[in-house]
Amino acid sequence: MKLLSLGKDAFQYAEKGFNGVFSSALNPLHYLGALTIFFFWVVLVSGIYVFIFFETSIFGAYDSVEYITHEQWYIAGVMRSLHRYASDGAVITLVIHLAGEFFKGRFSGVRWYSWLSGILLIWFVFPLGITGYWLVWDQLAQYVAVASSELMDWLPIFIEPMVRNFISEESISDRFFTLMAFIHVLGLPIFLIFGIWFHVLRISRPIVNPPRGLAIGTMAMLLILSFVKPAVSQGRTDLSAVTGEVGLDWFYLFVYPLIGDWSMGSVWSLLLVPTVFFCLLPFIWPVKKPSAAVISLDNCNGCTRCFDDCPYAAVVMQPRTDGQKYKEEAIVDPTLCTGCGICVGACPTSTPYRQRTELIPGIDLPDLPLRKVREDLLNATAPLKGSDRVVVFGCEHGPDLNRLKSEGVGVIKLPCISMLPPSFIDYIISRHHAEGVFLTGCSEESCFHRFGVTWMDQRLAGKRDPYLRKRVPVERIEKSWGEKTPNKELDKAIKDFRQRLQSMEPIKTGLRTTLSSVGEE
Repeated sequence: MKLLSLGKDAFQYAEKGFNGVFSSALNPLHYLGALTIFFFWVVLVSGIYVFIFFETSIFGAYDSVEYITHEQWYIAGVMRSLHRYASDGAVITLVIHLAGEFFKGRFSGVRWYSWLSGILLIWFVFPLGITGYWLVWDQLAQYVAVASSELMDWLPIFIEPMVRNFISEESISDRFFTLMAFIHVLGLPIFLIFGIWFHVLRISRPIVNPPRGLAIGTMAMLLILSFVKPAVSQGRTDLSAVTGEVGLDWFYLFVYPLIGDWSMGSVWSLLLVPTVFFCLLPFIWPVKKPSAAVISLDNCNGCTRCFDDCPYAAVVMQPRTDGQKYKEEAIVDPTLCTGCGICVGACPTSTPYRQRTELIPGIDLPDLPLRKVREDLLNATAPLKGSDRVVVFGCEHGPDLNRLKSEGVGVIKLPCISMLPPSFIDYIISRHHAEGVFLTGCSEESCFHRFGVTWMDQRLAGKRDPYLRKRVPVERIEKSWGEKTPNKELDKAIKDFRQRLQSMEPIKTGLRTTLSSVGEE
């Protein structure tokens, strides 16, 4: 747990630093998965262009690549370099993406599927890159081919040792390049595309494309690198001689120096043991799964808002089963629900103003029902004093809030900030429970529940149902997003907010409600 905490802190501070350079909307650390897919598209397009000029033969492969690199350097040569550097970029973003998901604890519960499929994708990415080096058929390709064959020969799956194919020029045929070209150009890419599809299959609204500005900047970086340091071959292969010193692409070939020094069993252990461990991680290190959201058909009108807002596709709509006049009803898949409560915040019946009937919305959390949130709110605001009283709402994955409690500040923590219906903010201010409402939680582009901060921002701005009523004075609402907002910064933000509240005209509308009055009109 200490390791996770340290890693999470490191990522959050890195994200904050990158925000200062790129802005939150274009922070590459917020779009690592999308950037990985973007790099794959660059690899695919550039690879198709380069393959047009590639000759799949023993003696033609190297010469065709040299032609691409030197004779047509201005187009095909650039495409070759783009192919190389985009491949490396995909490895970098993929590894950082997996590390970030690990340190932020996003590998257990309903996320196990995406985590496991992401780990398995690595076993398509690295062979895809390695087979690309074979096709160049230079000295590096010879080194990679021989070392790979020795590594594969340790597995009891081949009748004849693969390494025999690289004893001499006579031992290898043009069919080898045809096979490698098929594997690299068609076989592995198809598996990779399906792998990415499976990876995002159970994710609602997956972000598969980076923002336009980030994509343009990334492409410009790749082009500049391609012109400044173009990819080149490392001399014609000679199977009659042992390869000398070669330059390695450490992103794909990091394990190859060990093949000559370690036993093959040790190398395979280095590759397989971590893979098996990380595949089993969601099951050997599970998180406590909260109870799934429940539907109250008596209060559900089939509006589809919970369906639209669920980040995990855990809510689906089906034809009405209770005979009411509405066409559809919502149902919850408990295997996909994380108990984030975003659906509760989206439900139009999630209003604290209900007093004649019990506060039971169309969808609710058994572990934290909305009526309990209202009770907590009333209990937190009852003892507050002064003309600058503030209620602070935060999520479980945001900064520590308990230390903020004082005679003028009440604190309420939710599974996700987007569980808070906008009507609660109206309720607090119009009923004079506090002079202001302060919202805090995850960073905008790195919300633990994916869309919690985004949906809350849109609801407050009147761009997403349920809207914040126009009668609510927005100057009495303050936000400070950031998973690891430093304590001093958060303290200062709340202090400044309370000072602004003191200078505002007193709230004149509504009556303050107490716990004893709940249930009365």
